[in-house]
Amino acid sequence: MVERTERRDRGDRGDREDRGDREDRENRSFYRRRVCKFCVEKIPLIDYKDIQTLRGFVSDRGKIIPRRISGTCAKHQRELMTAIKRARNIAFLPFTERG
Repeated sequence: MVERTERRDRGDRGDREDRGDREDRENRSFYRRRVCKFCVEKIPLIDYKDIQTLRGFVSDRGKIIPRRISGTCAKHQRELMTAIKRARNIAFLPFTERG
């Protein structure tokens, strides 16, 4: 049988004194979660023909902006994704920007 060797000492991982002090936490700015634009304005349906609204949720490279950045809720992000894809298929929105 092969004897098991003891694991190497990987350093003192339990020492957390060097982690953020209260002073560091107090100096951080407060990040406010963005709210869903569609929920606030009570928009019942995200229309694929409303190009101005859809352009706000597409990057300059043509990518759909994720909900953690745009602040939309999961329900409206799914509707928004479908509307953007429909608008792209019938050439209301470009798939990518030229350049």
